[in-house]
Amino acid sequence: MADSSDLSGATAATAVTDAAAALVLADDPAPQVRRLTLNRPTKRNALSNGLRTQLFAALAAADADPEIRVIVIRGAGPCFSAGYDLAQDPNEPLPWPITKADGGWARHVLHGWFQMMDLATPIIAQVHGFCLAGGTELATACDLVYVAHDAQIGYPPVRSMSSPDMAWHVWLLGMRRAMEAMLTGDSMSGDEAVEAGFANRAFDAAELDERVLEIAERVAKVPPDLQALNKRVVHRAMEAMGMRDGMRATADINALGFHQRSSREYFAQFSKGVTTALSERDKAFGDYREGGA
Repeated sequence: MADSSDLSGATAATAVTDAAAALVLADDPAPQVRRLTLNRPTKRNALSNGLRTQLFAALAAADADPEIRVIVIRGAGPCFSAGYDLAQDPNEPLPWPITKADGGWARHVLHGWFQMMDLATPIIAQVHGFCLAGGTELATACDLVYVAHDAQIGYPPVRSMSSPDMAWHVWLLGMRRAMEAMLTGDSMSGDEAVEAGFANRAFDAAELDERVLEIAERVAKVPPDLQALNKRVVHRAMEAMGMRDGMRATADINALGFHQRSSREYFAQFSKGVTTALSERDKAFGDYREGGA
């Protein structure tokens, strides 16, 4: 069952209004540039329902603002985003309804990422530190991706949970690199992500803010009516090659993963704590939490 709402369905009441409680901070660091900062630094900007609700509301507001020509998304603290919140507060409402049918979660999040692609305003992902699992999906939904040299970009849940909700790998990396990423769950550095095609360019982390703003200001020079068409050209071409149908099809495979014995055993470890389960997952590989990060 497909979700029917769009980004404007994220309630305005939960948009960025109270800076003390805001999970997404909005500022305009340059003319015609809206910057959205994921603001859960102590949780590595895990994509909770509340954060996603505020993010989609802020994106819709920026897209509707005639003074905004480009949007930048970045993360506060040590990283862009370590993925979906595996310790989600059950009291936080979803940004839009979700079907109770098997595979509803993957279809739910795909709906949001596709809506981001459909916004008229170009979106830039500014990635530093961890960009993992759902964090990579958020970056993929953006139109341009700029990374720190030492960023870590990967999808470790394939090791223990299931295949991706949004299988961007083949479309951005090609068959062989996608297969390697899927079969190992290993991360790419920022430089490797550029070389592989996930990101546009890599910069020193200390100058990432400045360089991304320079690029955003160049993007903003093109009139928005033309820029909306320019953005649509690329997405329509990818759709003609089957990108959205392919991602929807592989999202259904994601649902199968949660029924496998290995996945059920992994979720049983959550009773010991999410951090413990993640560390156990990565211990044999010696990376992510077990790699000194």
